[in-house]
Amino acid sequence: MPKKIAVYPGSFDPLTNGHVDLIDRVSALSVFDELTVLIGINPTKNTRFTLEERIEMLESVIQPYPGVTIDQYSGLTAQYAQERGASAIVRGLRAFSDFENEFQMSLMNRQIAPQVDTLFMMANTKYAHLSSTLVMQVAQMGGLQMNNKKLLEMVPSVVAEMLVKTYGSPRDELNK
Repeated sequence: MPKKIAVYPGSFDPLTNGHVDLIDRVSALSVFDELTVLIGINPTKNTRFTLEERIEMLESVIQPYPGVTIDQYSGLTAQYAQERGASAIVRGLRAFSDFENEFQMSLMNRQIAPQVDTLFMMANTKYAHLSSTLVMQVAQMGGLQMNNKKLLEMVPSVVAEMLVKTYGSPRDELNK
């Protein structure tokens, strides 16, 4: 019997606890033999973390999940899924506003790769407000401190360390 594979695409720039929650929940479903966390490379998008840094963050987080792997791609997710033999693309929905865009994308993916379904998962309410963009805005505006419990509510500790290393903390500047 062939492996049941799902792909979970995103930029993961940076990885948030919402992403980790989705990985955890999809893994717990026992519907798929393998979940590939797929880091999209979009040449038109300016990422804050390098591909290598994003892979490093993800590798640290997926260790407890034996069926989860990481890959990278440039191009259409539906084509990647089809080439890998995946049966589903996993997408997280945080708010109703996400649904319209994701719905359109899933229909286009279905046209490109008819045998690949889209699995929509609602965000855990604890993380529904989180996005990589918002986390980066907070970081870039000096709102992060490594010992800040709030930071660890947004991102895994490995990501928090990289954010603080990259953007520092306002207290660091005051203590110089």
